[in-house]
Amino acid sequence: MKSMTGYGEASRLVRGTKISVQARSLNHRHLDLQLRVPREYLSFEEEIRKMIREKISRGRIELFISRYPDKGRARKLEMDAELLGQYLASMREAKRKFKLAGDPELSLLSTLPDLFRVREVEGDAAAERQGLFGALSNALSKLEASREREGRQLKADMQAQIRHLTRVAVALAARAEETVNRIQRPPAPARNGESFARQDEGGTDSIGVVLKGDINEEVVRLKSHVAALAVVLHEKEPVGKKIDFMLQEVQRELNTISSKAPQLPVVQQVLEGKERVEKIREQTQNIE
Repeated sequence: MKSMTGYGEASRLVRGTKISVQARSLNHRHLDLQLRVPREYLSFEEEIRKMIREKISRGRIELFISRYPDKGRARKLEMDAELLGQYLASMREAKRKFKLAGDPELSLLSTLPDLFRVREVEGDAAAERQGLFGALSNALSKLEASREREGRQLKADMQAQIRHLTRVAVALAARAEETVNRIQRPPAPARNGESFARQDEGGTDSIGVVLKGDINEEVVRLKSHVAALAVVLHEKEPVGKKIDFMLQEVQRELNTISSKAPQLPVVQQVLEGKERVEKIREQTQNIE
């Protein structure tokens, strides 16, 4: 069992460039990927998404990738020769048109916009890609470890709530057995000369009330659902949606039991059971 919240980060240094990956996961009904990727890695975005989907099936995943080139990294000064040609042609045209004297000074070139630019010398693209996905894999592994640690805590709490639910089911089973015994008990004989018809009518009404209170089938199903809940917590695959569905079944049986047998002891047990169901449901919102 894994929590949907966690954090992991990792970095790699590839030929003077530091690649940093930070991954954070939050609660979400489905898998929601939010990526921030440097423009140098935009071509890898779909591959990054695929790698995340292979590891995580549910939750909001926020992934931040940063790229920090080393300040001492080799750089190259480039001149836009085509643009310079256009500048010079425009200057000659201005000299001819306005009858200007002299030639442009070399120092003027440094003031011309966009004529020069400093560019980093391209690194090894294959090595940088390998470093990126190595950092990503490490960050996701740490994220998963974080989710597993929190998942163990959630599991322990849910197991405690299920033990309470089991006790509720046992108490309701005892109440169901008492109800069955009352149904099987023969009606009391008529007293003080009551007519047979009146006795029969009263007996029928009494049995009808008791039959309405027979909760044996619902209790059997309730115990089965609670036992299944205890088992599903040990599954390795994502179980959040499965638990949520099973809780609906437990809730349905509890509602039916309180409707069929509204006696105070039964209602008290049902309320206790509903409280435990709600606590488990709250925790379920946090697991994958």
